[in-house]
Amino acid sequence: MNDVVASGTITGLAALAAVTFLAGAVNSVAGGGTILTFPVLGEILPPDPGRMVTANATSTIGLWPGAVAAAWAYRGERVGQPPWARWLLVPSVAGAVLGAVLVLVLPPRWFDACVPWLILVAAVLFAVQPWLAQRLGRLAAASGAEAESAAGPSGRRLLAAAGLQFLVAVYGGYFGAGIGILMLAVLGLLGVGDIHRLNGVKNVLGSAINGTAAGLFAAGAACGLHDVAWLHAGIMAVAGTAGALVGSHLARRLPAALVRRCVAVIGFALAAKYFLRP
Repeated sequence: MNDVVASGTITGLAALAAVTFLAGAVNSVAGGGTILTFPVLGEILPPDPGRMVTANATSTIGLWPGAVAAAWAYRGERVGQPPWARWLLVPSVAGAVLGAVLVLVLPPRWFDACVPWLILVAAVLFAVQPWLAQRLGRLAAASGAEAESAAGPSGRRLLAAAGLQFLVAVYGGYFGAGIGILMLAVLGLLGVGDIHRLNGVKNVLGSAINGTAAGLFAAGAACGLHDVAWLHAGIMAVAGTAGALVGSHLARRLPAALVRRCVAVIGFALAAKYFLRP
């Protein structure tokens, strides 16, 4: 980004729309759109002490309609979804509430200090995802997750998955980049099905997390706790929804691994930029 991409300018808003379209598509395939939109907002919003919190809240609100669109586009993959999978909505919403509240009540400088680390964590998640998926697949097979999948996982496995989903949702409510990969790992332990069925459930849980956080951020802005760039959020909502619908159709044709590698490279570059920023 550079000074040409300034808040409110046609160039800046066009750049935001283009990046958000890509982010919506990435979210529908592998997750991680926040790692693309957040830095753009951080550059084009006015330079004030709470800019990063504003960028985070705006990104969450702007990407939520795209998350809903991706969940709708994958509705076919949820046919025959086991009833117990719906229970993961409870820890998803509860964790998102806690994560979003932490953003609202903690000093903005704390969030600013975490930004490089949050982006780095997201980039690492994308980089290690193939290895993580392989390891978790072996673990699930060794522990009998596939045998349990027909009747449902054991109570202990489901309770453990709910606990992990709660932690993922806390991170999702606070920042969110990379939660798709984390949720795929959790769902993989439960034997939900192939990658498309996993994406179907993941997109519903992701839209619940993002929607909860978006609602709290909107309420926080209404109460004067922080700002939301509503013009930017509106542009993101349209572009992100279009990207999600396109991406959900391409997801069955494009290798998700390629998408993840590209996002990981971008993430490492952005993390380095924020670490080196004076």
